[in-house]
Amino acid sequence: MKETLLDKFMSKKGLYTSFWFISIFMVVALIYFTANLQKEVPPIAKEVKSVSGEVLYTYDDVAQGKGYFQQFDLMDWGTMLGMGAYMGPDFTTEFFHHRAEYLYDFYGKEMFGKVNAELSDIEKGAVKVRVKQDFHDQTKLLEEGVTYTDASAEAYHANVKSLTKMLVEGDKARAFPGGVIHEDEAIKIAAFVDWSQMVASSIRPGTEGTLHERTWSNNWPPEPLVDQDSSINNDMVSLWEFLILWVLTVVVIFLSYNYLLKRDKDEDLAPAMKITKLFPSQKKLLKYIPIVSLLFVVQLFLGAYLAHLYADPTKDFIFSQDLLPFNVMRSIHTQLAILWVAVGWLVGGLLIAPWVANKDHKFPWLVDVLWTALLVVAVGGIIGLYMGATGQMRDVWFWLGNEGRELLNLGRVWDIGLVVGLVFWFLLIITLIKKASTNNPLVGTIIWSAFGIATLYLAGMMPLHKIEPNFTVDDYYRWWVIHLWVELTFELFAAGTIAFFTVSLGLISQKTAEKIMFFELFLIMMSGTLGVGHHYFWQGLDEYWIAIGGIFSAMEPLPIALMVVEAWKNHKEKNHGNSGFAFSTPFMWITGSAVLNFVGAGILGMVINTPTISYYSHGTYLIMPHAHVALLGAFGYISIAFLYMTSRANAMANGWIWNDKLSKYAFWSLTIGVLLFVLPTIIIGIEQTKTAAEMGYYYTRTREAIQEMDGWMWFRILPDTLMLGGGIMIFIDLFMKTYLGKKDPNFVAIEE
Repeated sequence: MKETLLDKFMSKKGLYTSFWFISIFMVVALIYFTANLQKEVPPIAKEVKSVSGEVLYTYDDVAQGKGYFQQFDLMDWGTMLGMGAYMGPDFTTEFFHHRAEYLYDFYGKEMFGKVNAELSDIEKGAVKVRVKQDFHDQTKLLEEGVTYTDASAEAYHANVKSLTKMLVEGDKARAFPGGVIHEDEAIKIAAFVDWSQMVASSIRPGTEGTLHERTWSNNWPPEPLVDQDSSINNDMVSLWEFLILWVLTVVVIFLSYNYLLKRDKDEDLAPAMKITKLFPSQKKLLKYIPIVSLLFVVQLFLGAYLAHLYADPTKDFIFSQDLLPFNVMRSIHTQLAILWVAVGWLVGGLLIAPWVANKDHKFPWLVDVLWTALLVVAVGGIIGLYMGATGQMRDVWFWLGNEGRELLNLGRVWDIGLVVGLVFWFLLIITLIKKASTNNPLVGTIIWSAFGIATLYLAGMMPLHKIEPNFTVDDYYRWWVIHLWVELTFELFAAGTIAFFTVSLGLISQKTAEKIMFFELFLIMMSGTLGVGHHYFWQGLDEYWIAIGGIFSAMEPLPIALMVVEAWKNHKEKNHGNSGFAFSTPFMWITGSAVLNFVGAGILGMVINTPTISYYSHGTYLIMPHAHVALLGAFGYISIAFLYMTSRANAMANGWIWNDKLSKYAFWSLTIGVLLFVLPTIIIGIEQTKTAAEMGYYYTRTREAIQEMDGWMWFRILPDTLMLGGGIMIFIDLFMKTYLGKKDPNFVAIEE
């Protein structure tokens, strides 16, 4: 039969070539858009003054205010342009909404001699026109300067007074103890916040008076007081997202079934690898196991602590909030997640490399050096997160404290230390892998994607020696790390890991695994690279990011769906294979990772990805199910699988008895817990999204709006308990299996 073009594309060579083609194309496109960044970001005005000539604040005040905002980690309490934590207010919207309310009273008195509450509906309509004129026609965010009307200048002073009081004295109703930020620091923070509300409320030059007139933030947030709402463009891109997703899902399933998941008649599975000994460097990995699993338990404890404060922020939970403030604990909670997942992956790479090369490192003690370095970074970084945000490192906060950028909080010294550790790990692996007798693309994918994770982290460290004054530019590169980690390099790592394990465990052939993996890599690079754009359209970048980010985001679930198909196929292979499968526990976590990846990143990701839904749900609880299930299920489970694989290899080499019972209890407790976590958070998030669409975003973020769903807030006790119980069982199980193993009386050592 003549080979068709589709046959060539779906061959190993065709998929490999397609992967590199789409990778180069997408990376070049991302670099091109990045090079144009400075042309579209909102500027910081040299000074902001009133019509009367009063200078309200300057460029330097905004830059210093951003520094203080970061130093005290306010992004892990509230949000800026909708990005951050959901306990406190959205600072941008607070200033925007309160300025609008002030202007309604000001112009109501000027035009009709009455405050807004006393106006008739017709009078309110006239006042609204005047307020919109102040916002959109008389306030221009320009680099050379901004001139406020006297009314807006008065509104700014009122906002500064309110914010300063809250930051200095605290906000007990929203779990902010206060007593850390000084008044002069709070005033500078107010200048930064006011700049952000101009980003959200003033018209982008070049769009005035057109059908596509929009603010710098593309009309986010929804604010009825000035008739600011979503546009038809968002709806059209959302429609195209679903159309593309439906069509391409059918295409992917067709290609997978006909070209990838059918095994040739003469294609035999390799036997599962037999482990009779550990190399010296692999033995040194055993000390990583309790540390990584313990970090996971601590992270879960902090998650439970934060959940109680979300439910009742006015009450302490076990510890005083003065000792454990919400924002500080949240930053530690998220950083611990990154640390234990990343270190677990390092363990996997160091475990695999000697097997692939069939020889050990020349200096195995370097594994101990890496362990010590990572421990120093972890301990130093966590201490810095706490002391920095609580005002104990005012002079060195940037280098050693809390950098205050959500998910990228580590001080710069600890940032550098983490990158150095990751690069050192990569060098340990690559120097061994290159000595292997055969080229293994599965292992190569794992190693090079991990190197990509390390190098992408550098994007979040620009400029290296100081903060970036413009929040939009800063957040652009922050999302480079976060999105391009979890939806690109992390996914590449996951694809390589699943492929490697399924081959090594005798569940799928090398040939089939490589084809599936290359197809996944092609889809991941196509969807994950420019999909980063769906984070950008409300923070000051141009409108085209809505279409670019939205369309490519629609394709992100496709490779994840393929992983699920592969995982279930592997289950079927296992069930029809011989009994006594030695690696059932690691494979259980790998399979769980594929399924939860589809649920968390795929289904729950699409819940929030479409521009219309994203417009109203941005900065609400609706984001939480996606974030938690995707990070834990897609990537945390792989880290746990690596820990169990290391422990299992050690037990096999020593001839110890291995029992899967507690492992399964831990797996199902954690899995059921994280899936139950979706229920209350998605219900609360849907209600918040509905409120944003009907009443505006300001009301969505009030404590009163959340209080109406108090029962669902407390429902989180159930999933939190299950997850915490699962984490504790994992720690106990791994510790016992690694350090307290008992000899199998039937074990016969194989002499080398």
